[in-house]
Amino acid sequence: MAMWAGRFSKEIDKTVNDFNSSISFDARMYRHDIRGSMAHARMLGEQGIIEKSESEKIIAGLQGILDDLDSGKLQFDPNAEDIHMFVEQILTDRLGDTGKRLHTARSRNDQVALDIKYYLKDECDEIIKLVLDLIETIIQTAEKHYDTVMPGYTHMQRAQPVTFAHHIMAYAQMLYRDIDRLIDCKRRMDVMPLGSCALAGTTYPLNRRRTAELLGFSDVTANSLDGVSDRDFCCELASCISILMMHMSRFSEEIILWCSWEFKFIELDDAYSTGSSIMPQKKNPDVTELIRGKTGRVYGDLMTLLSMMKNLPLAYNKDMQEDKEAIFDAVDTVKLCLGTFTPMFATMTVLKDNMRRAAAKGFINATDCADYLVRKGLPFRSAYKITGSLVAYCIEKDTVLEELPVAEYKKFSELFDEDIYDAISLDTCVNNRNVEGGPAPEAVASQVEKLRTKLRELEV
Repeated sequence: MAMWAGRFSKEIDKTVNDFNSSISFDARMYRHDIRGSMAHARMLGEQGIIEKSESEKIIAGLQGILDDLDSGKLQFDPNAEDIHMFVEQILTDRLGDTGKRLHTARSRNDQVALDIKYYLKDECDEIIKLVLDLIETIIQTAEKHYDTVMPGYTHMQRAQPVTFAHHIMAYAQMLYRDIDRLIDCKRRMDVMPLGSCALAGTTYPLNRRRTAELLGFSDVTANSLDGVSDRDFCCELASCISILMMHMSRFSEEIILWCSWEFKFIELDDAYSTGSSIMPQKKNPDVTELIRGKTGRVYGDLMTLLSMMKNLPLAYNKDMQEDKEAIFDAVDTVKLCLGTFTPMFATMTVLKDNMRRAAAKGFINATDCADYLVRKGLPFRSAYKITGSLVAYCIEKDTVLEELPVAEYKKFSELFDEDIYDAISLDTCVNNRNVEGGPAPEAVASQVEKLRTKLRELEV
């Protein structure tokens, strides 16, 4: 019989029990549930709400359950309603009436709010560690490619020359912002709801701040209704993960393009590629394609949470049970994607010569040609028009700016001279962009060092 069955005259229908049950997915929080109960029991004993001797027995009993679950000696009961009732039932079976005292001055409403916050705080740390690993891998790769010239793109058209280091460091900056968001999300999550009880607190003389101290929370919730009904932290974490997955998906799209024959800027290691069942020549970037696909799945998790919460009156409603599968899926998915992407990126081969050949085409030094004229005294808009005409002329003659004779240049402006060839060389185009945040090797090296400093200063 359910532990809440005193009000009822008959057993709950099995179909309803299965529909109502959450232990199949909330069992993963067993460590956090048990630690939360241990802290609650200790506080109850210290406050004289229960005898200290019983508090100590409860704590010892809970530690025994935790040890048995960790070792596999104790298995979860699939017929239990949830992890909270499962643990309490085992404790009561082992300790009798002493075990029944654990739930004094507590409701499952504030208990589950505690468990999921407590659990997700740890998951935030795990995600941050994985993102840090990816950033470090990007940085290490960038440091090898300060001079690897490649075309930069807008509208998927070759635009201006950059370096591979500069390009991938853009993703390092995105990922750094993801970490910053996760840290901020965790800060707002770090508020303990236990003591809110069902919705209106309790008449027992709780010391909520002592419980928070025992569990490592920095504060307690200020309003008992909000304490049990708040799921902002789930929505916010899912939002942070969605943005992170969006960055991962963009990066994955680049990898997919770069390893195609049309680009061939990189080659993925065989360990992170798959083949075709019918086409023996194929080497498919399935890892990045799956990340691109799973991004939509995480977006769905966020929409589930937002839709679930949008019309719930205060305080707790059973709808909130739907928070766990959605946020757990988002967490599991991003961890899986990060853990797979990082070694894939670390082991790929960068095809520098192909990148440079691509950069040599497409007139991506046209802006530098215009800037050359500006330095000679011409207004930029006039220089822009002359350079545009030069590009059209080169296309008509099937040539490029680097190969056009000076005599031909002078037909468009007498300001052109032999030094034009140095001004429009790819290396000059990149090296002269030494502005802070630019693609010049020196600027990228500075960017790397600044990011390393910011990472060291993170309070994770």
